[in-house]
Amino acid sequence: MTAERELMVLIPAFNEEGAVANVVQEVQAVLPRIPVLVIDDCSSDATVHRARSAGALVLALPHHLGLGGAMQAGYRLAFELGFDYVVRVDGDGQHDPRDIPKILAALKHGDCEMVIGSRFAQEGGEHSGVIRALGIFFFRAVLRPILGKPVHDPTSGFVGVNRTALAVFSRSFPLEYPEIEALVVLQRKRFRFVEVPCRFRPRRTGRSTITALTSLSYIAHVLLGVFVNVLKFEGRRK
Repeated sequence: MTAERELMVLIPAFNEEGAVANVVQEVQAVLPRIPVLVIDDCSSDATVHRARSAGALVLALPHHLGLGGAMQAGYRLAFELGFDYVVRVDGDGQHDPRDIPKILAALKHGDCEMVIGSRFAQEGGEHSGVIRALGIFFFRAVLRPILGKPVHDPTSGFVGVNRTALAVFSRSFPLEYPEIEALVVLQRKRFRFVEVPCRFRPRRTGRSTITALTSLSYIAHVLLGVFVNVLKFEGRRK
């Protein structure tokens, strides 16, 4: 652990043995003295071994919690260890660690609690497929009136938070599909977010869990979570 404990990079991973070591090494190449924590969500492959061999710290969960549960565990550990900033980088290699300093700079100098690394904050960003593109356009429309401002890439997992947001997410974090619901949680707390343009790459190994067959249940689940959070927000305002 670093003495000053300014930044920790979290990498949630589930059965990512083919990509996680390279992701860890890329982060270390950009930020050689920053602790990298892989949160292994009870993988059945060699994810833990590959992450440790690459030099990462590993939080190996004893049960499969899903992405949100894994991230909350990582956020809680980072908060209890006293870190000021946390940046999440997915374990499948889609996020380019060279953009982490850009996210950190926005957290430090911007008027916000969260920074989203966005494919679409500037022209030229490309969607990874038709299903994901439709989902992103849909959630943009849903979130615009709730957040009071546009969000270009609501499903991005390339996210940085400061200690204020970290304190909230360490106690409670959306479990299954957290990216969109987390924005509504921020709105409930009257926290702010900004987007910065970042590079995204094709998944290096494996396949996304969001497919055409699961997209409808994904949308229904996220809408329910958003609706519940909006009701809580409105209830507190009254």
